[in-house]
Amino acid sequence: MFFTHFSRQLKKLQPTTPLPGRVVRSPAAVRTLLLGLAMSLLMGSLLAVTSLDARSRTVLDLDTRTQPVTLQDWGDYWIDTTGQFTPEQVANTESIPWKPTRGEAIYPVTSGQSMWVRFNVPPAPDAERWYLEVPYPSIDRASLYTPDGAGQWNEQRAGDSVAVNKWPVPHRHPLLPIALSAEVPTKYLLRLENGDAFSAPLQFISEGRLSYSEQRVSLILGIFFGLTGLAALISALGAVSLRDTAYGFYALCVTLLGLTQATATGIAGLHLWPAWPGWSDVATSVLPMLTMSATLLFISAAVSLPERSRRLHWLMVGQAVLGVLTAVLLALIPAASRMDVFIPIMLLLQFSGMLVLGWAWRRGDRFAPWLMLAYLPVLVAAGWTLARNAELVPPGFLTQHGMQLAVALHLPIVMLVLMLRSQHRRENTRRIQGLDRVDPATGLINGHVFAERLFRMIARSERLRHQSAVMIIDLVNSEQIQRDFGRKAADELPLRVAERLLSTAREIDSAARLSERRFGMLVEGPFSAEDAGTLGPRIVARCLMPYKGLHVDCVAQVHVAYALVPYQGSNAQGLLTQLEERLAAAPADSKRAVFMLGEAAPARPPRRSRLGPLPL
Repeated sequence: MFFTHFSRQLKKLQPTTPLPGRVVRSPAAVRTLLLGLAMSLLMGSLLAVTSLDARSRTVLDLDTRTQPVTLQDWGDYWIDTTGQFTPEQVANTESIPWKPTRGEAIYPVTSGQSMWVRFNVPPAPDAERWYLEVPYPSIDRASLYTPDGAGQWNEQRAGDSVAVNKWPVPHRHPLLPIALSAEVPTKYLLRLENGDAFSAPLQFISEGRLSYSEQRVSLILGIFFGLTGLAALISALGAVSLRDTAYGFYALCVTLLGLTQATATGIAGLHLWPAWPGWSDVATSVLPMLTMSATLLFISAAVSLPERSRRLHWLMVGQAVLGVLTAVLLALIPAASRMDVFIPIMLLLQFSGMLVLGWAWRRGDRFAPWLMLAYLPVLVAAGWTLARNAELVPPGFLTQHGMQLAVALHLPIVMLVLMLRSQHRRENTRRIQGLDRVDPATGLINGHVFAERLFRMIARSERLRHQSAVMIIDLVNSEQIQRDFGRKAADELPLRVAERLLSTAREIDSAARLSERRFGMLVEGPFSAEDAGTLGPRIVARCLMPYKGLHVDCVAQVHVAYALVPYQGSNAQGLLTQLEERLAAAPADSKRAVFMLGEAAPARPPRRSRLGPLPL
C-alpha cells in the first residue's frame, strides 16, 4: 500500500510539458512527497521493531552437540496466585497474561501459588531420549503435562512433595522425560510450586549427555563427601583418644555440614531418605540451623571459653539452644514463612561466633585468628546463598557450588588448628604434671629429683667400681648485678646460668636448680680426678662469658664445690650437706671459685686414690 501511494506521488511530479534541462515541480507536490517520506520512515520503523520482537525469541533447538539446551525465552510463564488452575483450564483460558521466560530469572512464587510454563518442542530427531531438567533440588513440586490423543493431559511429577523413589527418574533434582516427534511440534505444560522464590534455568539434556554429566558431578561430590567423612571420623577419634570436647563438637559440626550439603545437592533425598518427602522438604532449613548451633559450641570449646569467661560461655550455649529451638520451629511453620525466621536467626548466630573469635584473639588466643580465617570462606558462601534466597543476586556457579568449595578450604585449616591445639595442650599438661619434678623457669630438675638421681648414681658407681662427681654451683653476684644493671637483668641471670650448665653437661649428666641462686650437676663416671679438676674451672669460665642481649659486664660469677663418689662418701644427703657448708664457708669476694670437698685442712697431706692424685 505504501509503495502504491509512493508511485502515485512520483507520477504527479512528472512534468506535463517536458522541457530540455528543466523539471517543473509544484509546491503541493513537494509537500506531498515529504509527507510520504515521513510516513514511510515511520512505517518502516514500526515494521522493524515488530520484526525484531518477533525474532527476539530464541528457537529451541535440541542439538546433541550443544548441551544442555536451555529454554531461555522460548517458553511463556504465568503465576497462578490461587494455585487452583488445572492444565485443561490453563490450556483453554485465553485471557491469561503470559510472559516470556528468562534464563536466569528469579520467579516470585510463594506457598499456595503455582507457576505455569508453556512451551513447544519443535520437530527433532527422536533417535535419543531427552529429559527436561529442573536443576533445583529443593523445589517442592515439578509436574510436566503432555496431551494425549484423547485430549487429556498426562502428568509426570517430581519434587520434595513426592518421594524420590516414586519420581519418573529418581535423581538429585527433578528430571522429567519428554517425547519428541520428527514431524510435528510437541506441546507441554509445566507446573512449578515452591515455598519461596526460586531460580532454576529450565534446560533439556539427552540421555547420553546426562550419563557423562552425572559421572563428572559424582566425581566432584565424591571427593567432597569423602573429605567431609574423613574429617568427621578423625575428629570423633580425637575426641575419644584425647578426651577433647573441641574434637567432639567439630565431629558433630562436620557431620551436620555434610548432611546439609547432601540435602542441598539432592544426594540425601536420592540415597539417604528417598521415601521421606516431608523431611526432604524441611531439611534444607533445619540442618543448616543445627549446624550453626553445633558450630557455636565448637568455637566455645576451641578457644577455651569456659576457662576464659564462664558468662560468655553460657551465652554461647544459650544461643546454641536458640538455634535448636529455631530448627524445631522451622520444621513446623509453613514454607512461606521459613525464610523470614531462618535468615535473621542465622545471621545472629554467625555474627556471635565471629565476635567470640575476635574477643579471644584480642585476649591472646593463638588459634582464634586461624579459626576466623577458616570460617571466612564459609561465611561468604553462606551470605551468597542467603542473597540468592532473598532475590538479590542471580543464580550461577557460586550459588550452586560455592558452599562446597568453601567447605573444601575450611576443613584442612580447622583440622590443622585442632592438631596444633592438641599438641599445645599436651605440652602444657606435661609441664603441669612435671612441676613437682622440674623447675618451671629453667626446665631443670628440682632438688628432690636431684637427690634421687644422686642416690642412684652413687649405687651405680659402687657397683661398676668407678668414680662420678656431684657439684653444687652458687651464683654469688646477683646483688651486684641488680645494683649495676637493674632488677630485670638480675632476674634473667639465673636463666642464663642454667643455659650454660646445660651446654656444658653431657646427655648422660643431670643439671638441677636447687634454689633461686643455687644449681647442681651430676657427672656420670667413669670420671677421673683430673677430669674433676678441669670441669669446675670450665663451668666458671663458661658462666663468665658475655651473654647475648646483655651488657658485656653483666656476667655470672659462680662458686663451685664438688665431690667424688663413692670415694668421698656414699651418703647422698650427707654429701649435699657437706658441699653446701663448704660453699657457705667460702668468702663472697674470694678470688678462688672452685672448691673440693675435704680440702679445708691445709696441714693434712692430700689423700690419694687408686685413680690418681686429686687436684687442689
